[in-house]
Amino acid sequence: MDGLWITLISIGVTLLFVMGLPIFLIISLWVVGVSLVIDFTLANIGVTLYEGLNFFGLLALPLFILTGDLINQAGIAKRMSDFAYSVLGWVRGGMGMSALGACGMFAAISGSNSATTATIGSIMHPEMTKTKYDPNFAAATVAAGGTVGIIIPPSIIFIVYGFLLNLSISDLFLGGMIPGLMMVLSMQFACWAMCKYFGWGEIIQFQLARIFKAAVGAWLGFFAIGLVVWGIYTGKFSPTEAAGVTAGFCLLVGLFMYPFGKRIGLARDGSTEGAGITSALLVPGFTLTELPGIILRSGQITGMLVPLIAISVVMQQLLSLLGANEFVTGVLSNLGNYYAILFACMGIVLVAGTILESLPNTIILAPILAPIAASIGVDPIHFAVIFLVGDAIGFITPPYGLNLYVASGITGIPYFRILKFTVPYLVALSLCWILIAMLPDLSTYLVSFQGGGR
Repeated sequence: MDGLWITLISIGVTLLFVMGLPIFLIISLWVVGVSLVIDFTLANIGVTLYEGLNFFGLLALPLFILTGDLINQAGIAKRMSDFAYSVLGWVRGGMGMSALGACGMFAAISGSNSATTATIGSIMHPEMTKTKYDPNFAAATVAAGGTVGIIIPPSIIFIVYGFLLNLSISDLFLGGMIPGLMMVLSMQFACWAMCKYFGWGEIIQFQLARIFKAAVGAWLGFFAIGLVVWGIYTGKFSPTEAAGVTAGFCLLVGLFMYPFGKRIGLARDGSTEGAGITSALLVPGFTLTELPGIILRSGQITGMLVPLIAISVVMQQLLSLLGANEFVTGVLSNLGNYYAILFACMGIVLVAGTILESLPNTIILAPILAPIAASIGVDPIHFAVIFLVGDAIGFITPPYGLNLYVASGITGIPYFRILKFTVPYLVALSLCWILIAMLPDLSTYLVSFQGGGR
């Protein structure tokens, strides 16, 4: 009888999900309903909600979210986009490739996929449309670029994964470096191929002087990336402390440095006067009076994510009580073969990523699938990267496709028009994902080189 009621509750909340009820409420209703059915005390929900968040490492989450907003408002993201364009603008599809490169650099500071898509998209999409790119393809490009936001360290989701599986967050960050770079390069190749075929985009001359000027203009962004990498991997900072230091650095840059510094013009004709992507004379910094609004926006995002983490922990606990872990383990173990089990795990992650946000997907599935992968000899860091790359691909895969909604929101282009142009990026990312799964050293080499996790 309990099984029947649980099935009915699951069907009911699924219907509510299809009708558009927020995922937090969906999971909450399922948790309360199932707890009542199995006579599991409701007091446990409150205790688990608290204990699920009582972890020092999770403090990095709101700090990296704040860092992303500060980077955008301080003008760091704009200057990094300028640098990427100066390096790649001479190649067919160069501005699209530079948008993807800028996403990678922004991800190396912010740790968020949606923030990466929103920030770089708001900067690069108008410039791509001005330079003869298809607007739909331009929107798909920034949506795809945002997928590396949770892979290139520092990553908010890596922090959550490390918390759940008791893994070193620093080792997870190291594990994501090479795969994140591979994802950027594979998408840049797909962008180049599409632009080459359709003749999209304008081309500028390759000029070392232009690259040097753009690099000088973006040096504070590079410094912020170096600060995170140096602090974490030399042991000077924990990931949480690195988040605080980086947020403080970006705050100082936005308040005291960039607002008063003149832009270095990088016009497409090679002159130093502004045009197109660098037409603004001053970098958009912020003042003390604007700071509360920036903090409020970051707090709103944190306020949406943290309750979702907490309630997903309760859901994962209930699934364990219901025997979901043992059931999935039994089914996958019957497959026998190493690669059959590994690819089955990847398939589950991909399917879940198409309908769930990355946080509940990670919290619910990672504790189930990671032990299965470990039982067949998959390195924990390697599987973490496999899991989260699959999660990231879900950001541009329907019906959920969070990055597609973000791109649609900032460009005004309908969701399904963007979706059509994500196919080349999905192919590139999927091939990259398979390569990462087949070659463990891509995820573990830097960890073993540093001596961590062993």
